[in-house]
Amino acid sequence: MKLGVFTVLLGNRSLDDALRYLSGLGVQAVEIGCGGYPGKAHADPEQLLADEAEFHAFADLFKKYNLEISALSCHGNPVHPQREQAEAFQRDFEQTVLLAEKLGVGIINTFSGCPGGSPQDQTPNWVTCPWPSDFLEILEYQWNDVLIPYWEKAVQFARDHGVNKIALEMHPGFAVYNPETLLKLRQAVGEEIGANFDPSHLIWQGIDPTAAIRKLNQAIFHFHAKDTKVDPFNTAVNGVLDTKHYGDEANRSWLFRTIGYGNSAAFWKDIVSTLRMVGYDYVLSIEHEDSLMSVNEGLQKAVAFLQDVLIFEDTNEMWWA
Repeated sequence: MKLGVFTVLLGNRSLDDALRYLSGLGVQAVEIGCGGYPGKAHADPEQLLADEAEFHAFADLFKKYNLEISALSCHGNPVHPQREQAEAFQRDFEQTVLLAEKLGVGIINTFSGCPGGSPQDQTPNWVTCPWPSDFLEILEYQWNDVLIPYWEKAVQFARDHGVNKIALEMHPGFAVYNPETLLKLRQAVGEEIGANFDPSHLIWQGIDPTAAIRKLNQAIFHFHAKDTKVDPFNTAVNGVLDTKHYGDEANRSWLFRTIGYGNSAAFWKDIVSTLRMVGYDYVLSIEHEDSLMSVNEGLQKAVAFLQDVLIFEDTNEMWWA
């Protein structure tokens, strides 16, 4: 396994400075934001594809610091009911695929997106229950009329350009938010659809990450190392569905935390061991979204934590067996 970082948390630094800093921490791989919600602070695919000299200078930086690119990320909502927003996210996705093709990177991280509840809607509609029956009709429309047709075309575009892994982050608010919905889309569209597995979005839903890893198995393409702390008092009163701002820490049912501050080392060692058991031996990419800790401190603590938790060396033969 390899220790990675999603570099958007260092978007206020130049790419050269960010890579120098991360290399000094012992990081082995980086995930680069190329549009959508992560932005383009370190890579604007259109510019890099249009300027050969700029592209080579960009690619050479990773060689300079001996860092692998684990994935390119363009998390967005390409099925947004407002056409102009959907088209902008779609363009970011396609340009990211083209940049991945040129770099030889095989994984794109993104979201499934969430359509409106009907062709007339102007905002996404995330369904969380089956009754009244309107909600089941919404799901039928979203999946059969919008989501599956969109991803059939998007996967074909990626396939045509040498990208065979579209890693969807299972995120509430989008159509794919848990293993069941991820596998539903994968079955409908093809094995190019897989998971960018982020435990933080599963923990607060009551999902056991190790059980989810075993269920997804070979459908895990990439991994985000981010933690969640569930507040037992607030959750006991109000449950886990929480729309309060992330900055309202004292009153929320759960908070995103730096890895190791939401759950124990034993919890994370089980995750790492289960990943290896199902054959995932790739990058764990740190994503920092901890409102109680600075980026610098949160990142350094996460790196130190993972350096102890990760399994870096290949498995040897079972000499005792």
